[in-house]
Amino acid sequence: MTVKETNLKGCYIIEPEIFNDQRGYFFESFNLNKFNEQTNNNIAFVQDNESSSSKGVLRGLHYQEDEFAQAKLVRVIKGSVLDVVVDIRENSPTFGEHFSIELSAENKTQLFIPRGFAHGFLVLEDQTIFSYKCDNYYNKAAERGIIFNDKTLKIDWQFNISELILSEKDKELPTFETLFK
Repeated sequence: MTVKETNLKGCYIIEPEIFNDQRGYFFESFNLNKFNEQTNNNIAFVQDNESSSSKGVLRGLHYQEDEFAQAKLVRVIKGSVLDVVVDIRENSPTFGEHFSIELSAENKTQLFIPRGFAHGFLVLEDQTIFSYKCDNYYNKAAERGIIFNDKTLKIDWQFNISELILSEKDKELPTFETLFK
């Protein structure tokens, strides 16, 4: 696998080595030893999650607060998404900056998101299946989020905003400035 750090410290793009032949393909989607060595981490994932969504669904920007923060390793099994992360580590030199990447079943690219980031994704194809590993268990009481169209963050979702499909909860999330003054 090839690992490249993004402009946000600790956030990595992971591209697997794919073996194709007449039968199809094979790749190692995760190897703890290689992952920890190449990202200089000591991660132990404890929970795997998966969602299926239609084109235009936007999930996020979500994060878990304090001791319930989660690092995530995300990928797309079927379809494609625009994946977006925001650095919310107040002592970070990239605090308030974001990074986006297209993840797809075709490119098989993964994104590692360390603790201290808000995360969201926009589904680009119908019946997209999104998968992620977490290094901490979900805790509803620690769940937080930032509104997707925050004026401070200026995220380009590359999609007609009027056609987005959002949960009622995600429509009511606070702004970045409200949370981080």
